[in-house]
Amino acid sequence: MLKGKTAIVTGSTSGIGLGVALALARQGVNIVLNGFGDVEGPKAEVAALGVKVGYHGADMSKPAEIAALMDYAEAEFGGCDILVNNAGIQFVAPVEEFPAERWDAIIAINLSSAFHTTRLALPGMKQRGWGRIINLASVHGLVASANKSAYVAAKHGLVGFTKAVALETATSPVTVNAICPGWVLTPLVQKQVDARALAEQVDGEEAKRRLLAEKQPSLQFTTPEQLGELTVFLCSEAASNVRGQAWSLDGGWTAQ
Repeated sequence: MLKGKTAIVTGSTSGIGLGVALALARQGVNIVLNGFGDVEGPKAEVAALGVKVGYHGADMSKPAEIAALMDYAEAEFGGCDILVNNAGIQFVAPVEEFPAERWDAIIAINLSSAFHTTRLALPGMKQRGWGRIINLASVHGLVASANKSAYVAAKHGLVGFTKAVALETATSPVTVNAICPGWVLTPLVQKQVDARALAEQVDGEEAKRRLLAEKQPSLQFTTPEQLGELTVFLCSEAASNVRGQAWSLDGGWTAQ
């Protein structure tokens, strides 16, 4: 049922976003990628699955560039059927030492960007009679960790935003949900693993185990592939009455 539909996946040139884009492409969904760094590699990976793929380099902290991204999808793909708000950044510091500009950037990219994409995508989804909006939140949208005030605030806000828009669209053919991953071995998390290995004078595998043991009882990383498959499920007919949920995929983190 997803074949021929179009998805915009923000922050999708690597990590979770690319995993989600690839999972949707395997279902025949055309993909609009967005993000920084290497672009041609991810485009080739998606195109190899036999779907149409495009790219727009919108800076997700800037509303005008977000609008240009949405216009690009309309002009090149005929609109956006599936919107995956995944773009995000992180910074770690105690609140009294947290740079104000870092706070503003995290709120803009991790939270406000989802507002801008959603408000622009919804009219077309309603007009076409089908739509899926999936916000990649975090376990930090449900529980907190020290030294991550901006990220926790943004992700809690994203979960609340998800619920509000799900209520506004509850009688429509558009569903709105959030996914809340625990630790995922993205390039950002790998940097934390490497730093820990260096600081504690252990090898990479032991550094991973120690990181997981603090929060994630399964002692296994959630994978981008798993998050992609959950996204596919939330886009399916079976999930057509799943609305406003914050779906944890966290190895037991929030069960504690």
